[in-house]
Amino acid sequence: MGEGRGEGIKDPRGGARALLFTTLWTLCAACAPLTVEPESRPSPPQRTDAVVGGTAAPDDEAVVALISRRARCTEDTWTLLCSGALVAPDVVLTAAHCLEIFGEEGDYEIFLGERLLPEPEPGGRFIRVERAVRHPSYDRTTHAYDAALLRLTKPVNVSPLPLPEPGWGALEPGQAARVVGFGETKDSAPSGQRRQGLLEVTEVAPGAFHAGPAPAMSCVGDSGGPVLVRGADGREVLVGITASGDVACRKEALNVRVEALLEDFLQPFLEERPESQGPVLAPESLCTAACTHDAECPAGLSCVSVTEDGPGRCLQYALREGSYGASCTEDAQCGAGGTCARLESEGAEACRCFTPCAPLPLEEEEAEAPSGCTGAPGTTPVGWALCAWALFRRLSRRGWGGACAARRGG
Repeated sequence: MGEGRGEGIKDPRGGARALLFTTLWTLCAACAPLTVEPESRPSPPQRTDAVVGGTAAPDDEAVVALISRRARCTEDTWTLLCSGALVAPDVVLTAAHCLEIFGEEGDYEIFLGERLLPEPEPGGRFIRVERAVRHPSYDRTTHAYDAALLRLTKPVNVSPLPLPEPGWGALEPGQAARVVGFGETKDSAPSGQRRQGLLEVTEVAPGAFHAGPAPAMSCVGDSGGPVLVRGADGREVLVGITASGDVACRKEALNVRVEALLEDFLQPFLEERPESQGPVLAPESLCTAACTHDAECPAGLSCVSVTEDGPGRCLQYALREGSYGASCTEDAQCGAGGTCARLESEGAEACRCFTPCAPLPLEEEEAEAPSGCTGAPGTTPVGWALCAWALFRRLSRRGWGGACAARRGG
């Protein structure tokens, strides 16, 4: 496991995997870890791995994996971005840098279960993230306030991790801490499996704390995962989340203190009331029905302006404009040009036949093959998705021009 160790990858298509790996490595390398004494203490390099030297964590149901949302109902791939801690039945706390690739407006899911990779365990569940918010004071260059909150589309029947309350105790050097996550292990155990390990708190500051191996260590993919210590009453308390650490995942972990997030970030978010839902457009009418805001779109879709002055359309960022018809389980059920697309993470009506509003012009079809930026509906390898996000995020603001020219950096 480890802080700043956010991203593990599973994509059977080698080119897409290599592209994403390079992108993520560049992102991680660009970010220096949060330090307790930035002027006097050298910054260890950032890394992104599951718990090194740890063991399986079958009982930690409130520790989840954060993944990019799946657009297709066939040929699913899972891109492990980070770990996270359930702090309310419908709220997950994770690291802010876990949202760097796709942004706060990105499409995410969480996985509840002990094993995501190489294949999700049969009893595991996927829940779509409705809203993602980074801490307003987050600094990607120092990892200060490296925290984000995720609102799930529905609550889950899992006990959240307890937050620090008055009288819980104090965080001090020498304390034993337990870290949990889905990241890299540096041994035969693959990432994408929930693991735990013991650390020792070595240094404490108001907003963060350092920890060393005892004997485990956090690593790539553990970012956002919980760090727990036993309070005065003997119960474990969520005192931190993994943010960064040394590249080798051997010497040091840097963790954001949860107590520093409570008053101004965590509690206001937990107390928010969900917005009332008004009339929703029918999934079958999305090629002709315009939208003005997300609340008008069927669950799982966003209202996006596809041209600079044109009407908004409800769509997934990974697909073009289109409508959703009958339930399906595979692309063959959806006819020529159709795709079995995923509107929700699970359920009988999650997968619907997606039909694009219009075929791509011939010149765009010819151009898409070498670029990987404008694949046809359903062809969504992770490398293409990175450009697709840049495309649609820009479309909603600036129209079509230069959509794939840039992406969010680390």
